[in-house]
Amino acid sequence: AGRLPGPFFRGSETRVGAGQHTVTGTRGRGVSARLFLLAATVTLLAATVARAAGPFEAAAAGLASTSFSERVASVRALGALDDERVPGLLRPLLASKLYVSRSDGRYLIAEREGSTYTLTDPLSGQAAGQASSSEIRKISVNNSLRGVIRGVLSRFALFSDNLKERREAVKQAARYPSPAMAVALTSALEREQDLKLRGLIERALGAARLSSPEAGDRLAGLRVLAGSASQETRAMVARLTVKDADGEYIEPDPLVRETAVEVLAGIESRLRLAQVFASLYQGISLGSVLLIAAVGLAITFGVMGVINMAHGELIMLGAYTTYVVKEVFRSTLPAAAFPAYVVVAVPVAFLVAGLFGIALERGVIRFLYGRPLETLLATWGVSLILQQTVRSIFGAPNKAVANPIWMTGGIELGGVMLTYNRLVVIVFALAVLAALGAMIRFTALGLQMRAVTQNRGMAAAMGIRTGRVDALTFGLGSGIAGVAGVALSQIGNVSPNLGQAYIVDSFMVVVFGGVGSLYGTLLGAMSIGVVNKFLEPMAGAVLGKIFVLIIIILFIQRRPRGLFAVKGRAAEA
Repeated sequence: AGRLPGPFFRGSETRVGAGQHTVTGTRGRGVSARLFLLAATVTLLAATVARAAGPFEAAAAGLASTSFSERVASVRALGALDDERVPGLLRPLLASKLYVSRSDGRYLIAEREGSTYTLTDPLSGQAAGQASSSEIRKISVNNSLRGVIRGVLSRFALFSDNLKERREAVKQAARYPSPAMAVALTSALEREQDLKLRGLIERALGAARLSSPEAGDRLAGLRVLAGSASQETRAMVARLTVKDADGEYIEPDPLVRETAVEVLAGIESRLRLAQVFASLYQGISLGSVLLIAAVGLAITFGVMGVINMAHGELIMLGAYTTYVVKEVFRSTLPAAAFPAYVVVAVPVAFLVAGLFGIALERGVIRFLYGRPLETLLATWGVSLILQQTVRSIFGAPNKAVANPIWMTGGIELGGVMLTYNRLVVIVFALAVLAALGAMIRFTALGLQMRAVTQNRGMAAAMGIRTGRVDALTFGLGSGIAGVAGVALSQIGNVSPNLGQAYIVDSFMVVVFGGVGSLYGTLLGAMSIGVVNKFLEPMAGAVLGKIFVLIIIILFIQRRPRGLFAVKGRAAEA
């Protein structure tokens, strides 16, 4: 006889003999009862552990899955919870810094340091030791998962105590609308006290309602978005008016489609108006830059008749002076004084560029009056020397000049962002022009400048020291060029080639507006800037400049003295 283990009960046995077999099951029934009790105990324990873990742990468990769809479902489940631990877990996941321990399944924030990782608990923020790459696994994210995470985080930020965080959350909610987001936005709208932010929440809520399965909610969302003027809103509304690959409308309800078509037409009309306003503002901004770059040239070229090819390098000197002043403030003065460095840089740049201009006039230009081509060549050589000198002192790479806090940011008006640094440059350019006009009109130096310009011999006979007036006039124009460098440093980088980008445009402004006319310089700068920005969307930046140049050439053919002709040393009385 042989013995075989029983197929169902451990410990039972089958006796195989001559024509008979017997199954002994007494011991098997005892073991079966114990197994049943053990299984029941394990099930009860698992249920107890699950209840102790709670919904947060259950929802977060899917983050460690290797399937992106399961991770998305896990993030959405976390988003449905009202648990303050959710942002702490999702923020490092969005930043691709969330890992899972291979040994115990814990979630950890890992920062690589050499061959090891420094670990942090994402919920408590406490250090969790170190680990090698074989002990932890990174939880990767894709674009779809990032969008869901941003949506969930924005729902939590909607109820932050920080107004800026709430505003950013509303913007994110508008970018990733969903029915769940609509519920959160409704609650946030009931609690929000800031009137401006309430308007943003209402528009975001309208966008979220467009994804509702109820036609009434979609209609309500369209009515809210009817006054919008953003590309994001246009894209969301346009989806309700198009057909799918089978030729069927994506939006099944005809009333919603008709309303969407009307709302879309209104949005596109407002977007066109916003584009016109944006081009106008950008044109005025460019015009102010050209104005402040050309107003100094309007004196040296327009009043004195000197073709100063080093004018761009005088602008560059002002920009580098601003950089030096900024570095002095940063290294020697308290941080609270740093925002004032721009105010200090204006007179310093004026003095540096003005003194260099006086030295240039006394050392070179005064020997070349009446010989414009030789003056052009001499000042061009000076410009090359200045460029190389600056490269030798500061190096060839660009220097960044940080904006002070009061010039950082902007305001949104009509869908167009008006940056503070551009607004300051516009106001500053007009202020410089007004101050220069007042100086020429009401000061003794201004009177002497006008006298020498109109009739040098008579002015000398009246006792005016014409050489001194020449030097001060050239120094004034050079100092204003240095002030232009201060303004330009706030809207771009500082480099040795900074002035080369403005020298040709500055001459165009002066010639087009009228040689020696400040009013012509103002009108010429603004006209060129605005026309340039309106032509760019149609012809591109390069062709736009070419068209502007052609227009100016044709205009000068008809009016050789520009918009406002004046009498001076370069013009016959």
